Amino acid sequence: RPSSGRHGRSGDGSQGRKKSLRLAKESEMERAKANASLWETRLEVTELSRMEYRDASRRLARENEELKRQQYKTEKDTVSVLSYLKKQDSEKGDLIEKLKQQLVDAKKQAQEENEKLEESYSRQLNELTDKFHQKAKEIGLIQLELKTIKDFRKKKLQVERELEELKENMKTTKKKHQETVRRLEGKFSEEKQRLEKEAEKKIVMLAERAHQEAVLQLDTTGRSVFKENVRLQKALKYHIKEAQELQKNSKKLEENHASLLQLKETNELLVQEKVLQVSQQKSQIRTLQRKVASLETALGHVTREFETEIHDARQEARRRNREGRVEIDKLQYLLEVKDREMERVKRLARNVLDQRSDVETFFLEALQQVRREIQSSRKNYRQAARAAFQRKMREAHAGKTEYPQIRTFDDREDSTNSVHRDLTEAERWTNVNTEKVDIGDLTWEQKEKVLRLLFAKMNCLPLSTSSAPGAVPNAGADGRRPVRTRSPPTWGLPVLIPVARGDRGPETGIASPSGQAVEPHLNPRPPDPRAPAPWPRCSSPSVSADDGHVPRNSRALGERPSSKEKQEPEPFFSLG
Repeated sequence: RPSSGRHGRSGDGSQGRKKSLRLAKESEMERAKANASLWETRLEVTELSRMEYRDASRRLARENEELKRQQYKTEKDTVSVLSYLKKQDSEKGDLIEKLKQQLVDAKKQAQEENEKLEESYSRQLNELTDKFHQKAKEIGLIQLELKTIKDFRKKKLQVERELEELKENMKTTKKKHQETVRRLEGKFSEEKQRLEKEAEKKIVMLAERAHQEAVLQLDTTGRSVFKENVRLQKALKYHIKEAQELQKNSKKLEENHASLLQLKETNELLVQEKVLQVSQQKSQIRTLQRKVASLETALGHVTREFETEIHDARQEARRRNREGRVEIDKLQYLLEVKDREMERVKRLARNVLDQRSDVETFFLEALQQVRREIQSSRKNYRQAARAAFQRKMREAHAGKTEYPQIRTFDDREDSTNSVHRDLTEAERWTNVNTEKVDIGDLTWEQKEKVLRLLFAKMNCLPLSTSSAPGAVPNAGADGRRPVRTRSPPTWGLPVLIPVARGDRGPETGIASPSGQAVEPHLNPRPPDPRAPAPWPRCSSPSVSADDGHVPRNSRALGERPSSKEKQEPEPFFSLG
């Protein structure tokens, strides 16, 4: 039994220890659960606070973006209003000039119309006067013809008596001629018969005598016969000649008779024609007298109408002159008002240009700094490339590696492996992501191009993204202030949008002690054509005019931001 009691006590002790251990474990489990619940509660509280902070930061970011949009919109509206006022002022000035020109043209036109009316009426009056003089001349000619007709009437009886006398003389002459012709023909025939008879008698006698004498004296007979023949031939020629002369005289008398008959017929025709002309001239005189009366009436009517039209034209010209004077007074008043508005707009534009000059100076100095950085980076790259090439050559000469490719360090066109080609590769945009680009990842050449595009956009210049680096667009002779031109803006180019960054300076690396950064964006849509691109409001202390360097509280362009600054979203510009 004692052994059994010991065994019982030992069993009870082990059970107590197990209970104590179990209780300890349970207490630890409860404490662990309590700690877990406590940490879960703390985690939930932390998550809630973190979510609240996140919501607050997002809300603040949205408010910040809204303020930035409001600021951009305000600046854009200001520039738009200024440009609209300028445009309206120029349009009103053009309208005033146009109205002045219209007034001058109206005066000239009225004067020309008056001159044309005067010229037309004077020309009509001159034409009517010429017609009147012409008709007067025609009437004078008709009167002369009438006078000649009257004289012809007076001489008509005498001419008729002369014609009758001529007819009687022609008849008597004709009778005498016929009697003379008949008498001459009778004489000619009688003489011819007589001569023929005598010739026949003589021929018979001579034949008989010749026959007798031929019988008696044959030698002397031939001579006598020849002489007689000669005499007879002469007598025959004489008689033939006389007969021809008589025929010629008779022909002449016949011709005179025919001409007298023709003259008689001609005189009769002339008398009939003159009688017809006299009757026609009488009818023409009556018609011309009626025409003269109608023309005199029409001339008086036209003269009265011309005087009435001249009076109306003068009244109209006086009325137009009065209206023109009133319009001139109105236009002069409008011109004075526009001059005052123009002066006000000029003052506003002068203020805008003064603010813009500070921004231009700031960008010019940024360009100069980038150019210096380009020169130094290229110089360092050449030195590093030369040192690397020489090191590889030494190692190859020692037999450690193979000989590298031949490389040149000056700009030669026939070189296939030149350092200058690596430098030109830095200007290309092949290694740039088109979605979102950090300006700190760009090379100095690309940064210079971005600045030059911004500068060209500020000056409304035609842009060329492929231009050589280092060329300041439209720079003046001193390299400080660019020459402003009035070229139309090119859309799709960088527009300056201010981004607030507190007091840490701009993320783009452009000096801005006022706490604003210049974030370049490509404008995907063209702005209002009435307003130029908005300019950032940079204060004048942003650039030191003494040394031409960026202030100390701003980071150099392209410098990588610190880890603290990287917590905020990086600025970017879209390549469209």
